Amino acid sequence: MMKHQKLTLEGFFNQTLDDLEKKIETTIHDKKIVSILNDGKRLRPFLAHLSFKVCTGGKETLYQYQRALEGTVTIELAHTASLIHDDIMDGDNKRRGKPAIHMSDGISNALLIGHKMLAKGFDIALSHGEKLAKLYVETWSEILNGQMDEVNYNHEKINNGTKGITTKSKIFKAYYKIINQKTASLFASSCQAGAIEADANGEILDILSGYGREVGLAYQLADDLVDLENGELIDSVIIPLLTRLENKKVDVNSLTVRSIKKIIKKNESEIKKMYLEEIERHVRKAEKISKSEKIPDSQYKMLLTEAPSYVINKMLKEINIAI
Repeated sequence: MMKHQKLTLEGFFNQTLDDLEKKIETTIHDKKIVSILNDGKRLRPFLAHLSFKVCTGGKETLYQYQRALEGTVTIELAHTASLIHDDIMDGDNKRRGKPAIHMSDGISNALLIGHKMLAKGFDIALSHGEKLAKLYVETWSEILNGQMDEVNYNHEKINNGTKGITTKSKIFKAYYKIINQKTASLFASSCQAGAIEADANGEILDILSGYGREVGLAYQLADDLVDLENGELIDSVIIPLLTRLENKKVDVNSLTVRSIKKIIKKNESEIKKMYLEEIERHVRKAEKISKSEKIPDSQYKMLLTEAPSYVINKMLKEINIAI
């Protein structure tokens, strides 16, 4: 259990990371899964554990601490499984600096490994009680809905252009709906899961869930900005971006990869400004939620306020930007 004389967010993050790695090694006995889990940023488990500490005030027992850590393993399992499946659907060949699993082990094995990780995650969640098991299933269902929406969005664009999503507002709403379901939902449930592990109930569960969702939205926007800076062109990001950038009507169906890159290069500073404004808006909302009087005062509450910008800057560091 962590003991701090002078608690800092960086210190808390590093200690959580060390304890989580040990917990993964003792909880997961499949060496293949452990190797796949390596090199993750662990940001969702970090927020889950911070939420746990916020609710206990740091007064939990060693058993409660270790059990809460075990609960965060389910988050990493579900998140990593979703990445394995995403890489197959998106045709991405690299993940965390190594060949994607479907490249090294084949698509069939990658699909089965992802399902195996999900099953293990549910088994752990179920052993922690009905509330966590129910949250696990509901969150995975929301992630799947977001993934299906993205697949259908891209399919519709390929086959029908932008018919059916003709207005700028509709296109951008579709984008936000996808990132809310695919990414923000897991951040929200991570924070809620941490609170459940601390036996919290009532309004604080909704407050921490809302906090996590705002951090998740900011994180996905930051992730998309990093992808754009690195030259990646994803339909569900590019189409909303182009409709936001251009004052005149854009025939996105006639655009080529070359012309899209030209537009992005031309509007590079505007894109950064637009994304950073949206990211900061969600970060500030999360910070405001963290100061709720319903959350008990403690040193961990202060860390909760610092965490949104800390998490986002972990992502933006890749392109030398900070908020």
